[in-house]
Parts: sequence; structure tokens; C-alpha cells
Amino acid sequence: MKVLFVCSGGMSSAIVVSALKKEGEKQGMNIEVLAVGTQEFDSEVRNGWDVAMVAPQVKHRFDGFKASADDAGVPCEAIPAQAYSPLGGPKLLKLVTELVK
Repeated sequence: MKVLFVCSGGMSSAIVVSALKKEGEKQGMNIEVLAVGTQEFDSEVRNGWDVAMVAPQVKHRFDGFKASADDAGVPCEAIPAQAYSPLGGPKLLKLVTELVK
């Protein structure tokens, strides 16, 4: 499964990316994750991602990200604040897998 994250600069999601990958490994899933900044999202979302996730700090721009993702045929959702933490892996994996179905 390929998951694209968008956050302010593409760096602050590193902890959440790690938590999602670890949870996926625990459940026997191979998850490829990339975190990009807001400027790269529009072009990157068109590169064959299964789902796009929007970090809480850029949630105010969700409608624009969703429009780009919709154009690319990629499900897009905002990450709930409680899932955006080192302990949020299980909750985030559940949300991502539901979106991909």
C-alpha cells in the first residue's frame, strides 16, 4: 500500500510515518510512505498513490488537497489529531485501510 502524507514542509510527519510503517509491519503489511510539503503535493499525488493523508497543521488547506487528490483518483482524508502521534499508528492504519477499500 502506498500512502502519501502532506504537511507543512514534508518533515514533521516523520514520527507519524514511522508509527504507521511499524504498525503495518506488525500486521504483515508492506506500506510505502512519503511525506511531502504543501508545494509538492499537487504533482506528487498523481504518481500512483493509494491514499493521501493531510496532517493537522495544514488541515485548513484540506479542500485544495482533496481537489487535487480527487483529480488524481486518490482517496484523501485529514489525519485526526489523536492519530498524529508516535502512538497513533493503530488508529492511522485503520483509517488508511478503510480509505483504500
